[in-house]
Amino acid sequence: MKLPGYLFVTLLVFHAMIAPASASEERIIGSKNFTENILLAEIATQLLRAEGTRARHKSNLGGSRILWTALTNGEIAAYPEYTGTLGREILAGRQLKSDTDLRKALQELGIGMTGRIGFNNTYVLGMLESKAENLSIRAISDLRAHPGLVFAFSNEFMDRADGWAGLRSHYRLPQNQARGLDHDLAYRGLESGSIDAMDLYSTDAEIQYYQIRSLEDDENYFPDYYAVFLYRLDEAPALINSLHKMAGQIDNPAMVSMNAAVKLEGRSEAEVAAAFLADTFDIDAEVTESGLLDRFLENTWQHLLLVSISLSAAILLAIPLGVLAVRRPRLGQLILGVSGVLQTLCRTLYWTHSRYRTKPKENKQLSEKT
Repeated sequence: MKLPGYLFVTLLVFHAMIAPASASEERIIGSKNFTENILLAEIATQLLRAEGTRARHKSNLGGSRILWTALTNGEIAAYPEYTGTLGREILAGRQLKSDTDLRKALQELGIGMTGRIGFNNTYVLGMLESKAENLSIRAISDLRAHPGLVFAFSNEFMDRADGWAGLRSHYRLPQNQARGLDHDLAYRGLESGSIDAMDLYSTDAEIQYYQIRSLEDDENYFPDYYAVFLYRLDEAPALINSLHKMAGQIDNPAMVSMNAAVKLEGRSEAEVAAAFLADTFDIDAEVTESGLLDRFLENTWQHLLLVSISLSAAILLAIPLGVLAVRRPRLGQLILGVSGVLQTLCRTLYWTHSRYRTKPKENKQLSEKT
């Protein structure tokens, strides 16, 4: 019996989804989509390899919730996180006041936490030094006197429980036009004057580069955000012991320096991580050029998988609707009308997104900086 084409494609997709389950026992270290978190995960990955654990770093996986879900589901073995994010976002509502409280709550969920890596990367709000000086703004509370200021924050900060909504309520700020914007683009928007204030990480290398004033959190809204590693408690002791060696090894100046090496000097995260391990643990981690090829192959595989899934779903839906439209012409007109509206909506959203992401002025500034 010959299978219809669309069923054959569907079976191929299911096979592709199942195939990775039989992969080797390589441990996956995840990271969020910003430089510092990628650096920390790369350091951990290289340390694990140097100590005999098969490990691979999957970078830019997304925000805190995505990484947390991947960890609890066993899709990754560990990732770098921050104590403030744990207390205010992931474990919000439990009134956890200390690292001991956090560690106990995490253990109940099958998750372990290392000691603090050393630096405190708390959130701050920032403005250009020149503009803040002209307006006599030194603290977040000073923003109340300037309701016309334009704010732009990272999308994660806009959505977080400890982000913009909570900050605005806590400080009773009159600004209500804040918008989400990619972190790197926000720096350039601040420089060009299209926005007046943005969220920063206190260890960002760009603070000094763009001459940004970090506004004082004078009403104590932001908690401490000490970096730690989260890991599954059912992981091998060798992996857990290696991660615990990172505790207390990186202070704020060291983290700022490593961030600057990547973002301002153009060095790769793998290269900077290897240099840190050599200086701190006397480990000669080998940095190869295969990382780019690995990422290319992995992204290509993921792209093909996603396209196969979407194509299969579209075929499975389109064939029955097409048959129904032929047999029932009146219903067919409705089906064609709805599909036309959806197609127009998708094209509009794509055009809007492309236009937003490719503003000539911002692209010119980006190329000049990089």
